[in-house]
Amino acid sequence: MAADDVIIIEGGTVATMDAAAAGEYGAEHSVGHVVVRDGRILAVGPGPAPGIDTLAGLTAGVGAGAVRRVDATGCLVTPGLVNTHHHLYQWVTRGLAVDDGLFEWLTTLYPVWGQIDEDVTGAAAAAGLGWLAGTGCTTTMDHHYVFPTDGGDLLGAEIRAAREVGLRFLPTRGSMDLGRSQGGLPPDNVVEQIDAILAATAAAIDTHHDPGPDSMLRIAVAPCSPFSVSADLLVESARLARDRGVRLHTHLAETQDETDFCAERFSMSPVDYLGSLDWLGEDVWFAHGVHFDDAGIATLARTGTAIAHCPSSNARLGAGICRLRDLRDAHVPVGLGVDGSASNEASSLIEEARHALLFARAVGGPEALTVRAALHTATMGGARTLGWADQIGSLEVGKQADLAVWRLDTLPHADVVDPVAALVLGTPPPLELLLVAGRPVVEQDRLVTADEHDLRARAVTQHRRLMSRAGVIGR
Repeated sequence: MAADDVIIIEGGTVATMDAAAAGEYGAEHSVGHVVVRDGRILAVGPGPAPGIDTLAGLTAGVGAGAVRRVDATGCLVTPGLVNTHHHLYQWVTRGLAVDDGLFEWLTTLYPVWGQIDEDVTGAAAAAGLGWLAGTGCTTTMDHHYVFPTDGGDLLGAEIRAAREVGLRFLPTRGSMDLGRSQGGLPPDNVVEQIDAILAATAAAIDTHHDPGPDSMLRIAVAPCSPFSVSADLLVESARLARDRGVRLHTHLAETQDETDFCAERFSMSPVDYLGSLDWLGEDVWFAHGVHFDDAGIATLARTGTAIAHCPSSNARLGAGICRLRDLRDAHVPVGLGVDGSASNEASSLIEEARHALLFARAVGGPEALTVRAALHTATMGGARTLGWADQIGSLEVGKQADLAVWRLDTLPHADVVDPVAALVLGTPPPLELLLVAGRPVVEQDRLVTADEHDLRARAVTQHRRLMSRAGVIGR
């Protein structure tokens, strides 16, 4: 169906995550409906959908065959999940350095990533985006900061992949300018000069960024991390982003090693260092934030700076557990991130909601995070983190029709009393339907915008080609 067709979803439980509605995390209807037209939500509420004749303008210009009814009995309808941190190119480098911490993992993988090109990136992005859709994701960012010499149009390759799969996309033009010869961690062939970085970043914004209300594609500026970029690059990147009216992103406080690095190199905490370079504010979000101290959290709260919490990747790399409860109590905007597939081979966004809850409770007790707070973090929290909360993240009239219909009447979930608990605490359920801007992307747990077998074949081909180029023996 096209986005200008009408889709009426009714009979299932509806969790709106609308902060303006009743309840801390929005209204919930044990039996409810959502009506979609022109890519936006036309109606949402309890019980069956109103008769078509009572919905103003619903039938205008719509033929009888263009109205689709979805029986959501046995399902939970939620906003689409929002992924606030990812590295799509890493899909084809999964399963390497599986027992290493961050710095050792990076040291192993940077020489491999130094061999990526446009074909590798495009295939990895298409596979990664297709899988994200199957885990309930309707919007994802991507932090792409590896640009080998003569690699081709890597950013363009992943943008084309997002259009193929049909997800709402916020790729960032990342960068690194401190190679090994200058005391940095990455190889010299994947770092760039500041002038070249700024020119390429400005061109990416001018070419691709769409700030409009119906945007499927926005661009942000994202130098990699304090230990792979210079202070000059951070300062100039912030100026460029604010001049163009786009957001800023980087990794921060992921490991204790990074905190020690900032203390030794700059005599400051990671948050204070970024603050000294004008890198705090409502237009900034940091990935990870595992090792913030109380003062850092207070600074983030005061400035409105957001955090992308990546529980699975942080656990996989042994980085620690983000202080999610403390961040939320301080009213710091927090979303969830899968992070790169090379540090989270599952790459399932709905699993991040579960892991965020479990890890928060493991260190903070059963009241540290509720199941509804976990779902809210994966939806509206993510939308706020990406600066997109006016259009996505909740089921509200007038918002983009980005939503997931989760089937909860199969064996793993059928007798779980609370549907939201079934989704967050249970095994990831099948997706009956995933809409992005009113367009079906997943139906009956199958990707419908692209051929999964083709995505797999392309990814495997490019994985083998990359392993060969990098001298790594793979499967």
